[in-house]
Amino acid sequence: MISGLVLAAGTSSRLGQPKQLLPYRGATLLDATLAMARSCRFDQLVVALGGAADQVRAAVDLAGCDVVESDAPSYGCSRSIAAALAVVDPGSDGLVLLLGDQPGVRPETVAALVVGVGSAAMGVVRYDDGRGHPFWLGTATFADLADLHGDKGVWRMLESGRHDVVEVPVAGPVSPDVDTWADHEALLAAERGTP
Repeated sequence: MISGLVLAAGTSSRLGQPKQLLPYRGATLLDATLAMARSCRFDQLVVALGGAADQVRAAVDLAGCDVVESDAPSYGCSRSIAAALAVVDPGSDGLVLLLGDQPGVRPETVAALVVGVGSAAMGVVRYDDGRGHPFWLGTATFADLADLHGDKGVWRMLESGRHDVVEVPVAGPVSPDVDTWADHEALLAAERGTP
């Protein structure tokens, strides 16, 4: 049994408005990421909200998702992960961790990660230009996940040597995320096929 976790609790401090609600593919950025996550057919899909949670609930289709809210979104995604662990199905074998501002991750990449990780506690995708999301976080990591701090807590855990980690090779570049207006414009330009 596999749970998907979409992190969408950020405060969008660099952008100045909720990036979850930026227009993309006829809806919002978060809608696009959730549509991709739904196509992965996880046994459970959890979404972590925080910054602008009320606006996101009003504008984004959260049907079929278990929604949690970070109590301190400005403290980074580690707080969102801790909040999500409280609702992860006890029968789950682990989490596939996705970023709400990274709609370009493909379902095929998620499937390759789940198959390629085998029995390892942690997994990460190795793209042509480096490691990137999604991550696999097996149940053996959950106690450590609950104690993480900051935005890079999972990366630090990945590199700590505390858990066995498998890198799953996938062709292509790391999918860009959206932190600034320039990132959003680049995402829209790529969608239109313009330079």
